[in-house]
Amino acid sequence: MMQWVLAAALTCAVLAPVMAIELPPEIARQGSIKVAIVPNYPPLEFRDPATNTLTGFDVELGEALSKKLGIKIDWQQTSFDQMMPAISTGRVDAILSGMTDMASRQDTATFVDYLRNGPRFFVQQSRAAEFKDMAAFCGKKVGASRRTSFPKLIATWSDAHCGGNPIQFVGTEGSADARTQLRQGRIDAAVQGGETLPYIMDLEPNTYVPVGDVFAVQFTGLAVNIKEKALQQAFVEALNSLIADGTYRALLAKWKLTDYGVEKATINAGQ
Repeated sequence: MMQWVLAAALTCAVLAPVMAIELPPEIARQGSIKVAIVPNYPPLEFRDPATNTLTGFDVELGEALSKKLGIKIDWQQTSFDQMMPAISTGRVDAILSGMTDMASRQDTATFVDYLRNGPRFFVQQSRAAEFKDMAAFCGKKVGASRRTSFPKLIATWSDAHCGGNPIQFVGTEGSADARTQLRQGRIDAAVQGGETLPYIMDLEPNTYVPVGDVFAVQFTGLAVNIKEKALQQAFVEALNSLIADGTYRALLAKWKLTDYGVEKATINAGQ
């Protein structure tokens, strides 16, 4: 009898991690999950220049989450503008692509927040002496991706700190375009997520200098359709499991994102 009890206990212990996270039946049946990605935001997601394969923090986090869930991940490359419609119509099951959790997006998607982030000013290293602090940006041309929350956040910061000499905002076609315009001297400074700057500065050494700290706190979230409560909970449990076993922390360190990690998964923490 005792041997049977011990055997049953061992069996339960082995099966427990597998059975702990329950997926929606249709995803469990197909054995894979379709995840939208736009690979143009290093170090979160990009294509390795040498191999053209998807890589980055989000890609490795997605693969780790899929292992916890016991399914394969089917990356669906798309455009930024198409990500939210794709999740709304069911063309994809989730978005894992450096997307900021914003209240304006929460009518369509639920966000499982896995990183803190925030916008940060930076300038060309050759002009660093002109920008001793953030107040120096008042009256200057500052560029940032028009498709993000940065234009609104820059305007809010400018209203609070620049008075009658506001920042002249220049919308760009993404962070790479902002950096190009900065190098060409068409803008005086640029803004992008502070979590991405260390990687960019390593990639282009002696080119950029951050000025000040992040000037707003945001969250990056994995998005699922607002109706998919079971899938949302599955991702929460999988992420918390990765945090608990150290996998998440190791990925943060690898991609120089340690300062932007979270202690646990949160839901719709963005404002």
